Amino acid sequence: MKHLLFFFIILFTVTLSAQEAYKFTTITDLETTPVISQGITGTCWSFSASSFLESEIIRLTGKNIDLSEMYQVRNTYPLKAENFIMRQGKAQFSEGGLAHDVMNSVEKYGLVPEAVFDGLDAGVTTHNHAEMVAVLEAMLKTYVDNPGRKLSKKWRAAIEGVLDAYIGKNVTNFTYEGKQYTPQTFLSMTQIQPADYVNLTSFTHAPFYSKFILNIPDNWSNGSFYNIPLDEMMATIDNALENGFTVELDCDVSEKTFSSKDGVAVIPQETENNIKALQGVYPERKITQEYRQQEFENYDTTDDHLMHITGMLRDQNGTKYYKVKNSWGTDETRVANGGYVYFSEAYMRLKAISITVHQDAVPKNTAKSLSL
Repeated sequence: MKHLLFFFIILFTVTLSAQEAYKFTTITDLETTPVISQGITGTCWSFSASSFLESEIIRLTGKNIDLSEMYQVRNTYPLKAENFIMRQGKAQFSEGGLAHDVMNSVEKYGLVPEAVFDGLDAGVTTHNHAEMVAVLEAMLKTYVDNPGRKLSKKWRAAIEGVLDAYIGKNVTNFTYEGKQYTPQTFLSMTQIQPADYVNLTSFTHAPFYSKFILNIPDNWSNGSFYNIPLDEMMATIDNALENGFTVELDCDVSEKTFSSKDGVAVIPQETENNIKALQGVYPERKITQEYRQQEFENYDTTDDHLMHITGMLRDQNGTKYYKVKNSWGTDETRVANGGYVYFSEAYMRLKAISITVHQDAVPKNTAKSLSL
């Protein structure tokens, strides 16, 4: 009877512990710009990558600069349109994109501050691209259907006209803090070198320590990624944060165990705890390379959102979490943690599609294997 009573005491204690509310302790918290909202747009790729570059500018220069997300969006859409038309409509055209789309745009078109190019009409404070995207899609469908049996050379100018009307005309010269700049000279001032950044992923359908075109829908520009083992990708995130580098993240946020309102993202060991685990600590699943690949090939892991990793935390049980900056605003009725979501290590291992980091943030052994 004594042993039975002891068993129930232990069981009761474990149950209480499993349901204990989250208590986080900050380990690393790198400097970032404020959380903002992407509004009613699918441009998380530009908002997250711009936030990432803003933190890089802080690291490189000490300057806190609010970059224009819409300048990169404005200059990427014509490339998306050309890709769609040249592939005769057999390609992705959507609002989505990836971090390297911003890096490619920065390299070609430079950077501008938000104060110079906000992509909004006068008096408007929230982005909404629903109408613009519908117009562009209808135009591109018409061009591909080719009702005149000969594609007019005016299509590029027509696309540019729509972007000018909805987002704004490109800037070539501007004044910032009393100095004259072009987008390229402004880029030089920030010390950002796009070629210094690398894209990393971890899947077994391509050889490790090689580059391949990551076959996900939003990789419309066929960007190449270094493929490394999962443990090394996670070690790269940790090494970056421990050495003052933030990390750009492409991930899956479609899971029921991801909640911006609760501010956590976890992978409970038992699916019956999926909802309860948003409120309190429950044991999590061990994520292997094989399970990660299985979920990707089953379409249970998809690339649907880009965010910005800026720090690390631990819960009361010592479990590691990552502080991830979102672009869904700071409305406390919709988001927690001031707009950040805390990803458990298990969630990051399973749901991180890829990362972008400065090459100096990659651990030496991995960098050597990749010849960086």
